[in-house]
Amino acid sequence: MGIFRSLKHYNYRLFFTGQAISLVGTWMQRVAVSWLVYQITESAFLLGLITFLSLIPSLVLAPYAGSYVDRHNKYKILMITQIILMLQAGALAVMIWFKVYDIFWIAALSLVQGLVNSFDVTARQSLMVNLVEDKEDLPNAIALNSSVFNAARLVGPALAGVILSTLGEDMCFLINFLSFIAVIVCLVMMKLKLQEHPKSRENIWIDLRKGYDYLKSSPDLASMIIMMAASSLLVIPFTTLLPVFAKDIFNGTATTFGWFESAAGFGAFFGAIYMATLKVNQNLQKIVMVSGILLAVSVVALAISPSLILALICTGLAALGLMAQTSSINTYLQTHADDLMRGRTLSYYIMAYQGVLPIGSLLMGYLAHQFGTQTVVAFEGLAGLLIVGAFIYNEKHRNEIKNNAVSLT
Repeated sequence: MGIFRSLKHYNYRLFFTGQAISLVGTWMQRVAVSWLVYQITESAFLLGLITFLSLIPSLVLAPYAGSYVDRHNKYKILMITQIILMLQAGALAVMIWFKVYDIFWIAALSLVQGLVNSFDVTARQSLMVNLVEDKEDLPNAIALNSSVFNAARLVGPALAGVILSTLGEDMCFLINFLSFIAVIVCLVMMKLKLQEHPKSRENIWIDLRKGYDYLKSSPDLASMIIMMAASSLLVIPFTTLLPVFAKDIFNGTATTFGWFESAAGFGAFFGAIYMATLKVNQNLQKIVMVSGILLAVSVVALAISPSLILALICTGLAALGLMAQTSSINTYLQTHADDLMRGRTLSYYIMAYQGVLPIGSLLMGYLAHQFGTQTVVAFEGLAGLLIVGAFIYNEKHRNEIKNNAVSLT
């Protein structure tokens, strides 16, 4: 079984299958929205704004969503969110079918997607541990889930590039709408035995504060989340500017943009495959450091790339580093957080990743508009190196304190 060992679990196999189909449609929609917005506005700032609206709810709602998910049935929450996301994709398809190219409604539907995703992602991540009976297979399940996400990122944009240039944006949205059927059918077929934790009678905001206090008392978990937040603010937003590289810097079309997204998917897919092959007790902190350096150096190289081919290679390497970094942090949090605090811990991770990212996208979109895309992307790469350096220093300092405490006892 090796790399696919977690697929022996029935519920996880269904989850994996549904995600594999649906995520292709999701990536097609992401590419179609980005290309549509840039075609309509030709504004890097508005491109960043749409990303901001689709992700900003995670910053505000993720901690609340974590407490909510810990108190309620994760499976039911996931079923409801998937249905709403299906309707959101359908609304986009209908709007573009009738040639309503209105940036306000595109922004409004992106905001709806962001609101629903705040609960969807938290519920999905928290449910993962219940889909795999043998907990030793959990890191493999997380890595495989990441690999299917990035395989879809490879296939989806490539298909989107072809469909955008032949059939139009509305077909991308329609395919995404239909792809949600696979997820819903697979969820219905699951045989889950969720352990019911007694619901807290305290105010949910007090419950949320407990999650913060838990992280405060767990510096290893907190440092991972802080690094994720810093990368989301200053490094990862380079992905938002890929349409600018495709259209303006390399004078391409929707197909060229599809190549950039597919290159990112290709690199991330290999990163996920690497993560899936790791043994149980692998040093995840080391992987976080090395992958962070790869991400930062590749982003700098992308900014100064003189040719399209080199830019695509750098995009792939950056995505590989990003995939390994985020997957390592995710796996570490899921395998080290207490069961009763897992939802809240993951909600802070989601807030740091998907919640801070829109602020970074908006900020980098604005700076790219003011100073030029290549200059800003080079800055993002240099910032990434500083972030990794700070993380390494913090880990070394924390280990020294821990070793001194052990020697004193």
